Amino acid sequence: MDYIIQGGQLLLSISILVVLHEGGHFVAAKFFKTKVESFYLFFNPWFSLYKKKIGETEYGIGWLPLGGYVKIAGMIDESMDKEQMAKEPEPWEFRSKPTWQRLIIMLGGIIVNVIVGFLIYSFVLWGYGDKYLPPSELKDGIWCSNEAVAAEIGLKTGDKIIEINGRTPETFSEMQEEIFYAQTLKVDRAGEIKQLNIPVNLIETLIDNRTGPMFMPRIPFVVGGIIDGYVAENAGFEEKDEIVGISYQEDLGQDEFGDPISVTTSESIEYYDQFKNAITAYSGKKVGIQVKRDGQLLTVPLTIPDSNIIGLAPYGYSISDLDKAGLYQLETKHYSFFEAFPAGYNKAEEKIVNYYKQFKMMLNPSTGAYKGMGGFVSISKLFGTEWNWQNFWEKTAWISLVLAFMNLLPIPALDGGHVMFLLYEMITRRKPNEKAMEYAQVAGMILLLAFMVYANTDFLRF
Repeated sequence: MDYIIQGGQLLLSISILVVLHEGGHFVAAKFFKTKVESFYLFFNPWFSLYKKKIGETEYGIGWLPLGGYVKIAGMIDESMDKEQMAKEPEPWEFRSKPTWQRLIIMLGGIIVNVIVGFLIYSFVLWGYGDKYLPPSELKDGIWCSNEAVAAEIGLKTGDKIIEINGRTPETFSEMQEEIFYAQTLKVDRAGEIKQLNIPVNLIETLIDNRTGPMFMPRIPFVVGGIIDGYVAENAGFEEKDEIVGISYQEDLGQDEFGDPISVTTSESIEYYDQFKNAITAYSGKKVGIQVKRDGQLLTVPLTIPDSNIIGLAPYGYSISDLDKAGLYQLETKHYSFFEAFPAGYNKAEEKIVNYYKQFKMMLNPSTGAYKGMGGFVSISKLFGTEWNWQNFWEKTAWISLVLAFMNLLPIPALDGGHVMFLLYEMITRRKPNEKAMEYAQVAGMILLLAFMVYANTDFLRF
């Protein structure tokens, strides 16, 4: 069911954005009296799920949900219609229009994607506000949930992040994102200020580990699942138990009267990471695990195995779960209708800049970021396993901006490739050779197909 919800949200989001993107080309073409032969949501090799001709344009829905297209008469595109291109140009064809008009037609989809991203962010901020976890709430520091990656920069559980690249982060999500673009990190470790250096290939280490984010807010140990085959399976734990302590009774022998002597030590547990560290001292020993269950304090006896793995999975708190449980206090910045638009513009700009930083890292082999190139499964996971409209629209806005950025790349078969040839024509005042453009179109399509296969096939990467 989770996959259906994630996939359904991705399909709806992509469908909306494809129609709007292609609509940008369509409107610009029509404005300049250029014939549009087809307008399709999704691709339709061999057959269409639906099609209807209205006027000079065939509108339809394809069966291959990898995008969509508009076929503009007299244009070298993915249709590779050589028969039409061999004829004399007609006044209503793309190739007959002035260069500046053709440039606007090709930029139409990109412009629409940018406007859509900005507008969605603006309306989301107006309707929902901007909810975030302020760093001041992390009074006991962070939890290094991915210890192997955190160790690469010397980051430890309990550290309070003060500065990233000399700048104080304003939100927890900003901490998680900005650390991968930074060179230095300043933390408060038990009152001592430390500066840590971030290796250039940090993101590669995270991708290779594939065990989630590097750090999270510290969470209590609430049992989210009991794993078969481990000592906890039949010990008496239940889901939603909150582990709050460990007790251990050590036998010291007998006194002079033959009575047994023992000492009981107990350790309180506030966070999941504390429990993980605490049980290492009790390998092979029988302890009592104190749990809270329905408001009552109970003790579950358990012998800790040498591996220190007992088979209890923690409940996976989201940021909103932490807020609902009263563990951390999220803050919400509200915007009036008129305040939301400049704020939406700033957020859209920030997202584009951050994506540009990610793209630059992917082009630099030393960072290893290319290994994290995500396909459809990765993108669908951004939507979550619950249908939350605020999250849906925020992710749709982000994808819209990413589509704008990617389409502007000077790769033949993308809008940016056509823009590149048009700029060449405007500068040199000569049209590029049509054969060269056809070959470039084919090469671009092969390149895009290779990228798609790479991004959607994990085993090719590792």
